[in-house]
Amino acid sequence: MSLFTELKRRNVLRAVALYVAAVWALAQGLAQLLPLFGDFDWVVRWLVIAGLIGLPFCIAFAWFFEFTPHGLKRESQVDPADSVAHRTSRKLDYAIIGALAIAVVLLLTDRVSLWHNGNEKAVVPERSIAVLPFADMSPGKDQEYFSDGISEELLNLLARIPELEVTARTSSFSFKGKDIAIPAIAQQLHVAHVLEGSVRKAGNTVRITAQLIDAATDTPLWSQTYDRTLDDIFAIQDEIAADVVKQLKLTLLGTPPKTRSTDPEGYALYLQAVQLGRQHTADAYQQSDALYRQALAIDPRYAPAWDGLARNLINESGIGLLSAKQGVAGARAAAIKALAIDPDYAPAHARLGWIAAIGDNDLAAAAQHYQRALALDPTDLGVLGSSATLLRALGRQDQRLALDQAVVRRDPVNVTALANLGAAQLWAGRFDEAIASLGTALSLSPERAAAHYAIGVALLLKGDAKAALAQMEQEPNAAWRMIGLALAYHALERKSEADAALAALIAKFGKDWPYNIAYVYAFRGEADESFTWLAKAVELGDPGLGEVATERLFDNIHADSRWLAFLHTIGRAPEQVAKIEFNVPLPDMAKP
Repeated sequence: MSLFTELKRRNVLRAVALYVAAVWALAQGLAQLLPLFGDFDWVVRWLVIAGLIGLPFCIAFAWFFEFTPHGLKRESQVDPADSVAHRTSRKLDYAIIGALAIAVVLLLTDRVSLWHNGNEKAVVPERSIAVLPFADMSPGKDQEYFSDGISEELLNLLARIPELEVTARTSSFSFKGKDIAIPAIAQQLHVAHVLEGSVRKAGNTVRITAQLIDAATDTPLWSQTYDRTLDDIFAIQDEIAADVVKQLKLTLLGTPPKTRSTDPEGYALYLQAVQLGRQHTADAYQQSDALYRQALAIDPRYAPAWDGLARNLINESGIGLLSAKQGVAGARAAAIKALAIDPDYAPAHARLGWIAAIGDNDLAAAAQHYQRALALDPTDLGVLGSSATLLRALGRQDQRLALDQAVVRRDPVNVTALANLGAAQLWAGRFDEAIASLGTALSLSPERAAAHYAIGVALLLKGDAKAALAQMEQEPNAAWRMIGLALAYHALERKSEADAALAALIAKFGKDWPYNIAYVYAFRGEADESFTWLAKAVELGDPGLGEVATERLFDNIHADSRWLAFLHTIGRAPEQVAKIEFNVPLPDMAKP
């Protein structure tokens, strides 16, 4: 008798077919069910590996054993006349057909679901637009800040129209200087229309050319050239926005938004200050502050300039260029002036919300400021991103993470938004996701302060101190680098270097960063010193205390009886923050 015939007689081939079909069906089912409970792809992978390992045992079992009316017996013990292998084969055939049917149904269900989701994603909202950075066509090619600023002002103006979906600035501006066709840009940004143009500024005259393009056909729907003086720059922006509304056949539910006007010379200084502030370096902030003040000297009633100055001062204290008290005091004064000019200016309300939460430790007041800002402009990504600060202070990590994720989906190449998301993932214990988000932020802005440090902390908490040290050594900001080195050396049990790094940190930043020194001591397990520095942080009004309840580097002292007592003294105990009402509606995720 041939081997093949014997394999058939003993039902080995059918047993193998049933085994493979069953493993396939089980893998298909798990692949569709497990995503409902989290990232469990590894379960399916190990199932397949286990199935391959078990296959030889299945073959051996089918060869050596046979099911009989009297139970399982070795094949050599069964008289051929008493064998029921032919009846078993029929049952196996039915079982194989059933398992294959289940697997095929699951496979088709998965493919239909993917096709359906793909089609849903492919639907582009008709009333959607991206504003690309206008080209600088000035003779000296030295007006890029002005052409970029005009583009951004138009984008912000259109974004205030609820009926129109507008791609966020950083996503639109990510294509600047790249030779990519309009349809390809529109496809990546998920929009139906693109507004592009150019700006030519010479002295007091300006020429702006704007063109609205139907992305599907790559054809212009409308174009216009404006030759005016700088005095007319705001009227031009309003006209362009009105023409876009007209061409897209939008029926506005309210009055069309208007540009905030100011002195043309001051406006040019303001645009330049905004662009410099985004560089997030000491020199750029110094120049940006000076330009804001020059613009305000020309027009002290221009609210956006006061708010821009407030934003700078907060950021400068965050990277050690100003003390916490200096930054908070200056930002508060600037934001209050902005609201005195325009009580409905949402970004300034959000700025005061941050100051109340972080600078004043008044979470109830912060909630009121943020709710007011969100009521005035629920789509402003800056306001939404800042609101996440209060959610973290309140210990609502899930809501904070969802909000940061929503902001990044709306503006996926915004470095600040990516850094905020990375921080949220870090504090939520999702270390690999945090490292990925922060890595993306660094790829877009290699000199981003505190990004290498945050990746280092994530690696420390994962248990990879060696890789953490490598990240800390790359941190460009001196304060964050010194904090990171003190943490990493301790984790590596390099005691003398850890002590020296901590001593250097205290000598240079002891008056400005007591909160951070406190969590270095906590990480080292030195609770007495940690609480001493926390007391100093309270005394000096260190804004870092706004993060104390959720800062993972304090985990080592959570069991100390002084921990909850301390949280009570600063109003951050769980039962205290639970009483504060604050709700942030997530932006529509269908929008680009």
